[in-house]
Amino acid sequence: MPTIRVSSSSGPYDVVCAPGALSRAASLIARLGDSTGTFIVSSPRVWRNCGRAIASKISGKAAKNPILFDDRESLKRLSAVESISQQLIRAGADRGAILVAVGGGVVGDVAGFAAASYLRGVRLVQIPTTLVAQVDSAIGGKTGVNLPEGKNLVGAFYPPKLVIADPVLLSTLPHREYRSGLYEVIKYGVIADRELFVFLERQMPAVLRRDPDALGWIISRSIAIKARVVGADEREGGLRQILNFGHTLGHALEAATGYRRFLHGEAVGWGMIAATMMALATDGLALMEAFRIVRLITTVGPLPNVPAISGAKLRSIVAGDKKARGGRVLWVLPRRIGKAEWGIEIPWPVVERSLQSLPEIMAETQTGLAAARARHAKS
Repeated sequence: MPTIRVSSSSGPYDVVCAPGALSRAASLIARLGDSTGTFIVSSPRVWRNCGRAIASKISGKAAKNPILFDDRESLKRLSAVESISQQLIRAGADRGAILVAVGGGVVGDVAGFAAASYLRGVRLVQIPTTLVAQVDSAIGGKTGVNLPEGKNLVGAFYPPKLVIADPVLLSTLPHREYRSGLYEVIKYGVIADRELFVFLERQMPAVLRRDPDALGWIISRSIAIKARVVGADEREGGLRQILNFGHTLGHALEAATGYRRFLHGEAVGWGMIAATMMALATDGLALMEAFRIVRLITTVGPLPNVPAISGAKLRSIVAGDKKARGGRVLWVLPRRIGKAEWGIEIPWPVVERSLQSLPEIMAETQTGLAAARARHAKS
């Protein structure tokens, strides 16, 4: 069964990524050593969809009585961590406990921060149930919650002891959420893996219909990239910043719209298009490379429209992002497909022009894709 090892300051951990991996959950968790209890943290929505199947694979009485919280992005707050911690106390969880986060990115982030904080740290296992969590958020040890001023502004670097990424769990994922995860996969292709990018260009129809072979390949490829990057730079002091491609603006769009308009990957999709336009406007990216990046993003499907947001409001949010330095906004920009550069400062007028061009770029690209499909259908 494919296993990818991730290096971390608290010791290496495995990401087991293969169909059927969940069936081995009990034995994989048992390898972590003795525990005084296994406590599942999830959401009502996730638990309705796959909770019974997951609980049957995990040993222990506590595993059958999950701690549930509302996993809407708008409710990803410190109050959720407090509630989880109180329930752990009532359930008798001590420092020998293991927390198992079952869900998407919000569940993983909040449960991970709870694991990092509760009794100053208990062991954490991630079982991601969304594509974005399997290829990105469950790996690397970033945990946290939002503030009204911005996303993930309170948190900790706290690596899990194990990640179980089973693509079978994605079979019941709503299609919009599945597509949202594909933008993170595209990110990896743009910043680090031209072969992955080309595969997505050629095989997007198969990927969109969740073909098992195509899906398994892109998941393991994405995890390997994430493992390599975070293993080299766990605390985001250098190379790891490359993973923020599309996220600087994406997080700002989420915050500016109250975390209600965009799924995370959708906001990142817009952020990647904007960053690509910035790279093009500053002569850092060839026109054809920019076209291919934008075209691939749009083949995933329609993105929610970007509402009217003042430049001043966006600038304020972006400047307060945790990746800003002394109020200076630093961007990740593609230099060619498969290679990106981080720590780039862009004049705000260039940023604003790139943002203003987004609706037109999307409309033109969608028109071109529709025409291409029509020609293909006639041939």
